[in-house]
Amino acid sequence: MKSHMVALAIGTAICALSAPALAAETAPGGNSEIVVTGTAAAQQTASATGLPLSVIDTPQAVTVIDQQKIRDFALTNVNDLLDTVPGVNVERIETDRTQYDSRGFGITNFQVDGIGLPMLDSTLVYGALDTALWDRVDVVRGANGMMTGVGNPSATVNYVRKRPTQTFQASVTASLGSYGEQRIEGDISGPLTRDGSVRGRLIGAHEESDSYLDYYSVNRTVLGGIVDWDVSSKLKATVGYSRQQNNSNGVLWGSLPLSFSNGQQITSYPRSASTSAPWTYWNTRNQSAFGELSYDLGHDWKLKGVYTWNRTQYQAKLLYAYPYADQTTGLGLTGFSGIYPADYQQNIFDGYASGPVELLGRRHDVAFGVSTGRTHTKEWAGESDATIDYPSIYELGQTIVPQPNYSDPYLAADIVDTITRVYGSVRWNLADRLKVISGFSATWLKSTGSSYDVDQSRKNSKVTPYVGALYDITRNIKLYGSYTSIFNPQSQVGIDNRRLDPATGNSIEAGAKSQWFGGKLYASAAWFRARQNNIAEYAGTFGPGGAGQEGGSYYDGVTATSQGIELEVAGKVTNNWTLSGGYTGFSLRSPDGSRAFTYIPNHTFKLSTTYAIPKLHDLKLGANVRWQNGTYYVDTGVQDAEGNDGVIRQNGYAVVDLMASAQVVDHLRASLNLRNVGNAKYLNSLSGGQAYYAAPRTIMGSLTFTY
Repeated sequence: MKSHMVALAIGTAICALSAPALAAETAPGGNSEIVVTGTAAAQQTASATGLPLSVIDTPQAVTVIDQQKIRDFALTNVNDLLDTVPGVNVERIETDRTQYDSRGFGITNFQVDGIGLPMLDSTLVYGALDTALWDRVDVVRGANGMMTGVGNPSATVNYVRKRPTQTFQASVTASLGSYGEQRIEGDISGPLTRDGSVRGRLIGAHEESDSYLDYYSVNRTVLGGIVDWDVSSKLKATVGYSRQQNNSNGVLWGSLPLSFSNGQQITSYPRSASTSAPWTYWNTRNQSAFGELSYDLGHDWKLKGVYTWNRTQYQAKLLYAYPYADQTTGLGLTGFSGIYPADYQQNIFDGYASGPVELLGRRHDVAFGVSTGRTHTKEWAGESDATIDYPSIYELGQTIVPQPNYSDPYLAADIVDTITRVYGSVRWNLADRLKVISGFSATWLKSTGSSYDVDQSRKNSKVTPYVGALYDITRNIKLYGSYTSIFNPQSQVGIDNRRLDPATGNSIEAGAKSQWFGGKLYASAAWFRARQNNIAEYAGTFGPGGAGQEGGSYYDGVTATSQGIELEVAGKVTNNWTLSGGYTGFSLRSPDGSRAFTYIPNHTFKLSTTYAIPKLHDLKLGANVRWQNGTYYVDTGVQDAEGNDGVIRQNGYAVVDLMASAQVVDHLRASLNLRNVGNAKYLNSLSGGQAYYAAPRTIMGSLTFTY
C-alpha cells in the first residue's frame, strides 16, 4: 500500500493503543462498538417535515440505511448504498458522473443533517462519494416541498453525519479486493476533556483501485473531523470539516455509442470496452465546513442555527466519442477533447426552532425556520486543436487514441444562484388516533450570470403547501396520506443554451404503515401519483459550433405523470434475522399515453437480509438482491433501412451479492463480500443513447479492529 495508507493505519492504531487510560476515566468496561440504536419503526428523521418524527409517524415513504447495513455489505460509496434503497435507481451514465432517479424523476435534493441546497447547476453527482463520514442515510421518497421548497417528486437524500461519542471508541478496517482494490478506513471518537464537555471524532479513509474497464483507475482519500462542546447545560456548539479527493484516470465522458450507422444495436462490445484513453482524467475535490449552535429554551423548545460552506472543484481532461460506427468495418467514430476546470461554492445559513404548544387541551408540535443560500458556479473550457479519428470499435482497448494539444482554458460559465426560504409545519394532535401535519415553504430564487455567452438570469418565487394525515386503525397499523405541490427551477438548457422554465405540478401519496414484534419490524405499502409540466428530457448533445459546450447536453420540456405503488419492509424478523427491501412498480406517461423516460426501469425489487449465529464466532451470513425490468432508448439520431429510429434495449436483469463475517478473536472481525455472484452482464444506463457495462463478479476481504 501507499505510504499515506500506512500512515493512516498507524495513526489510528496508536490512538487505539494509547486510549485505555482515557477509556478507564470515561467508561470502564464500556462497549467500544459504534452502533445505531432504536427499532426500525421508531427511528427518527426530520427529513420530510422538519419535525423529529419516527418513520412510522411520517406521512411519506421513508427508508433508513443504518450503519450496520453499510458495514455488512461494504457500502463504501454512495452509488452502491443507493443501489440498495427501494424505489431509487442509480444511473451510472459515465464513470465519474452519476444521476439518481426515483418514481421516474431525477433526484435533485441532497442534504447533510437536513441542511442543503437543491442541485441547480445539474442533476449529476461528480465522483464516487465515500460513505465513511455518514452514520446513516435517510431517503424520503416523493416530493419534499416542505423541507426543500423546490425539487422533483422523486426523493430527498439526507446524509446524517457521524458525531462525537460520550465514551471512547476506535476502529480501523483494512480491505483488499479484485482489480487491485485496496482500502483502509479509521474512525476514532470520544471525550477530549475529563468532564466530557468537549468531544471529538476523527475519520479517515483511503481507497485505490484499477478497474475491469480499459485504462480506468481511481484513487480516493477522505478526511473528516468534528468537535462538540457543551458550553453550558443549555447551549451546545459543534464545528466540523471534511474533505474528499477523488482522482480518476482513463475516465469516460459519454460512454460507448450503442447504435451502428444502420440503426442496429451494438451488442459485440466486451465488458471492458471504453472509448477513453489513459491520458484522460477527472480529479474532484469536495470540501465542507460547518458551525452549529443549539440552545434549549426550556419546555421542550429548541433553537438551532447552522452555517455550512461547501466547495466542489474539479480538473478534467476529457474525451468524447460520437456519432455512429459502420457495422462492417467498425469505423466512423469521431472524438473531441477538452480541458474543463470547474469551481462550485456554496454558503448556506439556516435558523430553526421547534417545540410543543398547548391548544384546546391537546399538545401539538411546531417547527419553523428561515434559510438562505448562495451558489457560485464557475466553469472553464480549453478546446483541443484537432478532431480525433477513432480506430475501429472492434479494436477498442488495443489502439490508444492520441492526445491532442489544447488552448488555454477560458471562463465559459459564471453563474450565481441565490435561494431564500421561509418554512413552517405543525403536527396537529386532533385525536388520540388522528394526527394532521400542515406546512408550507415560501421560496425566492434569483440567478445571474452567463454560460457560453448565453445569459442565464432568472427570478422565480413560489409558495409550496404541504398537508399530511395519519390515522391509527390499530395499535400497530396506520393509514396515511400526503399532498404537496411541485416547483422545480431547472438548470437544463434547450438547444439555444437557455435555461428551461421551472417545472411545476403536484404529488399525492397514500398508504399504510405498520410495526410488528414490538416495533422491531416495519412494513409499509404506498400508492403515489405525481404530475410534472415542462420537465427536462434529454434531446441531444452540442457538437462543434453549437450554442453550448461541446459534449454538453440540451433538453426539451415535456409533461409526464408517474403513478404506482411501493411495498417496503425493514427491521428484524427475529433477534438474529434482519430484513430490508421492497418493490416499486409505476407507469410514467406522456400526455398522449406513451411511456416517458423509457431508460428508467418502472419495476424494481430489492431485498437485503442477514442471519447471525452467535454461537459460531458470531457468524453472520447475508445476501443482497436487486432486479429491474427491461428498458429501452429511442435514438432519433440514426435510422434503419426502413427509416425507423434506432432502438437500444437492455433486458431485465438480477444481481446477487453475498456477504459473510465472523469474530476471529476479541476486537477483530473478518468479513468477505462477493458481488454480482452470477456475473450478470448488463449496461449501467441507457440515458443519452450511450452506456458502458457494469462490473463483473468481484470479491473483497476485510479485517476490522474495534476498541
